[in-house]
Amino acid sequence: MSFFDFQSYLRALESAGELHRTQVEIDPALELTEISIRALREGKPALLVEKPNGSAFPLVVNHFSSARRIELSLGRHPDEIGSELIHFLDQVMPPTFKAMLDNRQTLKRFLQARPKHVSSAISQQIITSPNLDELPIQTCWHLDGGRFITYGQISTYDPRDNKRNIGIYRMHVFDKETTGMHWQIQKGGGFHYFQAEKLGKEFELAVALGTSPALTFATIAALPEGIDEAMFAGFLQNKRVEFAKGKTISIPVPANAEFILEGIVPPKERRMEGPFGDHFGHYSAAAEFPVFHLKAVTHRRNPIYPAIVVGKPPMEDKFLGDATQQMLAPLARLIHKEVTDLWAYYEAGFHNLLVVAIEQRYQKEAMKAALGLMGTDQLSLTKCIVTVSSGVNVRDWHAVLKELRDNFDPHFDFVMIPKVPLDTLDFTSYKMNLGSKMILDATRKQRGAKSVERGENFMFHASRFREIDRRILDASLIDETLLLIKVDGNISSAPQPHGSSATKGNEILQKLLKMPELQGIRLIAIVSEDVDIHNKESYIWGVFTRFDCERDVLFTEQKMIGISPVYSGVMGIDATWKPGYPAPLTMPDEIVKRVDEKWGRFWK
Repeated sequence: MSFFDFQSYLRALESAGELHRTQVEIDPALELTEISIRALREGKPALLVEKPNGSAFPLVVNHFSSARRIELSLGRHPDEIGSELIHFLDQVMPPTFKAMLDNRQTLKRFLQARPKHVSSAISQQIITSPNLDELPIQTCWHLDGGRFITYGQISTYDPRDNKRNIGIYRMHVFDKETTGMHWQIQKGGGFHYFQAEKLGKEFELAVALGTSPALTFATIAALPEGIDEAMFAGFLQNKRVEFAKGKTISIPVPANAEFILEGIVPPKERRMEGPFGDHFGHYSAAAEFPVFHLKAVTHRRNPIYPAIVVGKPPMEDKFLGDATQQMLAPLARLIHKEVTDLWAYYEAGFHNLLVVAIEQRYQKEAMKAALGLMGTDQLSLTKCIVTVSSGVNVRDWHAVLKELRDNFDPHFDFVMIPKVPLDTLDFTSYKMNLGSKMILDATRKQRGAKSVERGENFMFHASRFREIDRRILDASLIDETLLLIKVDGNISSAPQPHGSSATKGNEILQKLLKMPELQGIRLIAIVSEDVDIHNKESYIWGVFTRFDCERDVLFTEQKMIGISPVYSGVMGIDATWKPGYPAPLTMPDEIVKRVDEKWGRFWK
């Protein structure tokens, strides 16, 4: 079943027992965040808040935060969509009459996916003055710079050729008529604004709030630059996405949204935006970004405001991100024929850890594939790629660790790439949009990985490690491959120039890397005390969001031969929280207590 607007989807959720209404007042400032997180972790249904504080408009949260809700929204499992796409493209390339005939239903869906222009739109049933104060806009975390629109699907058009892009970018509300426009690097809307600014033009755009599930998924999906998200949404829902002419702007706007915010972004105007608690589980620092000026708000009769909370995983974006990669990951094979599967880990904020399965046809083809992926569209923001052999389940972290244990030798299989573009949200290099990346090749080779036996009498218990260094609080060995060491959270010192010891965590790591008893371990990671090293979700987050490859990765032995670094032995990662890093996201006790008191009433 397909849904062509937001409220038809919400009605289906309610019929399936996946949405609950409450008339208990909930504050969009902080309270909603705590409720959303707690509801997700307890497996509660989506929550439609009929009386949010400060607004006459109801809001809904967690409407995509379960695997069942994702399947309901798409009408089938996202893996099935990915299989259909790659099967179709494999069959019709090159095109033949028989291939077209055999795949006529899929072909018909593609041909009918072109967006449609209509003269009237439910998103324009009511036209109001530009006043953002009327909407139940969230303050998600207590150190946020203010209120943020978190679910805006922003339609922009390239001023050179009028090609459309739709993307979700956070919008920091400055006042009732202006917001920030957080265009990160490698984002289509930002590329369009770049061209408009070169031409000195005011840049028109439309922000849709609450669209069909298909358009939401298409908006989130990492489609190749130039591919129209609205057309992909039409394919997903098997119905053309409708657009209508804006009321105060010249560009088309989505016709079936709950709200449309029409406005402009002038050239050369910047304003401090943020901080904001983002999906890396930390605050991203305030920085200058373009400014959106609201000209009009239109909405359907009786609209519902869509809310989403991002933060330390798991959050609702886990289910959205996993679904989009299930649909689109198979398409990587069209460009990289050697790639058989790939998976970005939500626990690491997606961009920080990507595992790629390779059918290796010649020596080091895996490394070639990894380098190619690091230059491909949104994948170019990936920080760490691990390659494994074809047939390994890239979604199974323990299977990946086994491949690292058996096949990774840093002397041959490690590449670090310094001083390159990195996700805007990554803070570990202390330089916005710049950092370092690394590749670990764990594919199976004829030579086999260098094997070293650990001392048989070494006990991997916290007490044993505390004898080595009193600052060590706990230890856990995962799959005989990854040794996690939790250290006192107060040990970090200020960052030092490159080449010197950056933290006391670094000192502990160097000590462990030299121990003969640990030489059979492939990886050692030092983490801070807020990380649960016995929980996979927590330790993947705690390791992969908190280190800079160039500064914080060490080996038992590392030296230079000419201008080339040579590594051997155990690989170590100093993933401790360091001064200068933004704070991890936590909720004030006062908000937690307030939600505790009302929790049972929400679900009556």
